[in-house]
Amino acid sequence: MTPSSDRDPSFRFDYDPATIRFGAGCVDDLAAELEAQGLERALIVCGTTVGSTPAVIDPVRRGLGDRLAGVFDETTPKKRLETALEGRDRLRETNADVLVSLGGGSSLDVAKVISTLAASDRSADDVADEFAERGTITVPEEGLVPIVAIPTTLAGADLTMVAGVTADPESGLVESAVSGGISDPGLMPAATVYDSELVATTPESVLTGSTMNGFDKGLETIYASNATPITDATAARGLSKLEAGLRAFGDGDRDTGTFETALEGIVLVQYGISRPGETTLSIVHAFGHGLTRTYDVQQGAAHAVVVPHVLEYLFEAEHVDARLDVLADALGVADAADPAGAVVDAVADIRDALDLPTRLRDVDGPERDEFTAVAESILADRFTANAPPGLDPTVAEIEGILERAW
Repeated sequence: MTPSSDRDPSFRFDYDPATIRFGAGCVDDLAAELEAQGLERALIVCGTTVGSTPAVIDPVRRGLGDRLAGVFDETTPKKRLETALEGRDRLRETNADVLVSLGGGSSLDVAKVISTLAASDRSADDVADEFAERGTITVPEEGLVPIVAIPTTLAGADLTMVAGVTADPESGLVESAVSGGISDPGLMPAATVYDSELVATTPESVLTGSTMNGFDKGLETIYASNATPITDATAARGLSKLEAGLRAFGDGDRDTGTFETALEGIVLVQYGISRPGETTLSIVHAFGHGLTRTYDVQQGAAHAVVVPHVLEYLFEAEHVDARLDVLADALGVADAADPAGAVVDAVADIRDALDLPTRLRDVDGPERDEFTAVAESILADRFTANAPPGLDPTVAEIEGILERAW
């Protein structure tokens, strides 16, 4: 293991995060936050389930008061381009000047695409043609509609300037399926509202299914090639908070304190991970992409299955700075006789406490004869380039990790 002190200590940290509101019942202050930012008419963007669940949607409606312009409850986990186009139409119909995303990361992603589309007069066909050709959509320099994010899961997608988007032939927009994304500093939410009372309404299967995606952001931010002392501090503290909150949740505790502790961790592990031109997401998230782009396995489940095996691989690799000392300290196992094994065990224990899947064969993912193609996709993923210094993975090594996870 290469000591963390061997890394180049110089860094540049360019980060302009959302205003953060935190606390039980803080959605009551939504109107005040909009007023503080000079925003008057809000369109809520959410999925059908959230939009029809009074315990979730009603507090947000009340919090917005007479600043509520309408509700667009058509988002899905697929984050479809056609949904965003419909959302742009609804935005214009309601004359809204702010989008309030409510729910998981998919609703926030769709809101970001709506904001991008609303900033220009491009036709649906023009946008679709660019997306089919480039896998992305040009984000205008001006005119983006501000976004206020209200997450109800623990995926940790709320302080980012990126969004995923897909399109399929059934939409009539593209000839073949396209999966891609957009990125721009202007897509960072203007405000993010973390209300533990809303998070507590999320079904446990949805909540736990998103959790490892968020937890792994903390792990990756520490060993990423562009880690900084700032993100070391926030990610390490966030992992400690998440470990405490998630263990309590796994033990059956459902009080406000449990959710607030977990939410504090989620805020901290993602603080600074998404910056202009760079991200601290790394190889675990590349595995998540490779396992979910063409398979039905959920992102959080994919992370739960592979993360212990990826960590083992990083710790076993020669001349790789995986920041084991920082990870061990963050997870409270720095004094263990075998810190590497203790870190892997701590992560696996959290996964198991949440009753998440442990084997690739038990989820809707690839079969073993598809591992080579999946490994090639993982290596090609842009997050793999952000792996710990010294790591140069091969297809065979990635296949080996998938075999361990099988």
